[in-house]
Amino acid sequence: MKSWNVLGVVLILAASLAGPVMAKEKNSPATKDNGTFYSGGFTREGNAITLSGSSKSVAGPPMSDVVVVVKEGGSIQAAVQNADPGTTILVMPGIYSETVYIDKDGIRLIGVIEEGERAILDGEGKLNDAILYSGNNVVVENFTITRYKGNGIMSQAGNNWEIRNNLIIDTGVYGIFPQLGKNGVIEHNVVSGIEDAAIYVGMSDNVHVAYNAVFDSVAGIEIENSRHAIVEANHVYNNAGGILAFITPGLPIKTTFDVIIRNNFITANNHVNFAAPGSTVAGIPSGTGILVMAADDVVIEGNIIRDNKNAGIIITDHGNADNITVDPDSDPNSDRVKILNNTMLNNGYDAIGMIKAYMLTELKTGHPDIVRIGPTTGSCILNPDRYVTVGVSDFTECDFHSTSNIGNYLLAPVPPREISAQDRGKIAYLGICAGCHAYTGRLIGPPVQVIQALYMNNAKGLAEYIAKPIKKRSDYPEMPPQNYLDEETRLAVAQYMLELKN
Repeated sequence: MKSWNVLGVVLILAASLAGPVMAKEKNSPATKDNGTFYSGGFTREGNAITLSGSSKSVAGPPMSDVVVVVKEGGSIQAAVQNADPGTTILVMPGIYSETVYIDKDGIRLIGVIEEGERAILDGEGKLNDAILYSGNNVVVENFTITRYKGNGIMSQAGNNWEIRNNLIIDTGVYGIFPQLGKNGVIEHNVVSGIEDAAIYVGMSDNVHVAYNAVFDSVAGIEIENSRHAIVEANHVYNNAGGILAFITPGLPIKTTFDVIIRNNFITANNHVNFAAPGSTVAGIPSGTGILVMAADDVVIEGNIIRDNKNAGIIITDHGNADNITVDPDSDPNSDRVKILNNTMLNNGYDAIGMIKAYMLTELKTGHPDIVRIGPTTGSCILNPDRYVTVGVSDFTECDFHSTSNIGNYLLAPVPPREISAQDRGKIAYLGICAGCHAYTGRLIGPPVQVIQALYMNNAKGLAEYIAKPIKKRSDYPEMPPQNYLDEETRLAVAQYMLELKN
């Protein structure tokens, strides 16, 4: 977030409270007056799912009764390559140093736990990714994953996935990273030591993130450019930022809306921010409990938010954020944010200068629980007098008190994503490349515009680099090779990237 002088803060805050704001984002759900309960922003339209207990199954039953067992010394990837769709692969306790790529539907990759011992995927500090899957109806459970340089578990445009009961430690940029997927569950995982986000939901819909412990990372849980997500009952602590809902400009999906953040323990997220300099998350002030940036229809309810030194909840826009490049197709404001009853204790005791300056504009002292910076419309709060707040005087009182009537936004298994030959490059870009490369602005890797300038009409050269990259820039992390993609797909994605306009 940016640091401004006090006079500038006074003028900008006055303008944001008194002046007009951007129009309501297209296609975002409207909140209806439903009395006590939240009406929500999503209708299943007959595609309901029946759930029992605390675990949620969206992958459907196994497609076959075939079971393959992999023992220590064997290859998990070989088992996947030899398996038919619908196979259950059981991996026995032991150490496996490999990358597993799943491009088939219905694969259930299950680690077997014996007397507390698990199957361990160990990248030895050399391999980039542990598990990558583009198949649909995929389940990954019960693994320990450690010492990878890129990602622990990454979904690439697959639907109906379940990532459950994994221990993920020090896997580079992301711990769990579903990208461009629909209908997914992330639950009962323990993730730590991640350079960007422990759990990062990117450009995805209908996702449930629950019962996870995430800590010692830059960001705990991110809902980015995604819709219809519930984040609940997680323990999020000792990250630089706890739970984030935001829009990153320059990505193909331009919206984040309909996110419920409820019943989480968000405590002492005061870790030093060790993200790659210039990246989006590098701009998160250490000590931030919940950050809402340019996201709409976010409900924050029933959380215990305590001991976050900067602030408990920050609501902001793109104009007041560091490392953000304006995208004319993205609404930069956070609209219709709804703060219900949360338990907030000892937040904001060491707030950054910008927030202290905002406090002065309202002649307030104390440590801020809730901070709103930048324009917003249609936002509301219950019992504001409970908290130390700044910037929320124009919030109305919410017309509902609970989201408990909404159990989840999950669906019965949805159809696999259809990928035509002409869309192969586009889907590969959306499902893989866009996680690190925005069109403008820095994410993990350089912007697509920079790549276009370097390669211009040389799609073949870019395809070759995708397969076998070499580190060219000291200020960017090393790109992992994407040689698991076939040659035709690599060329298609290179051509798509060089033709991209935004």
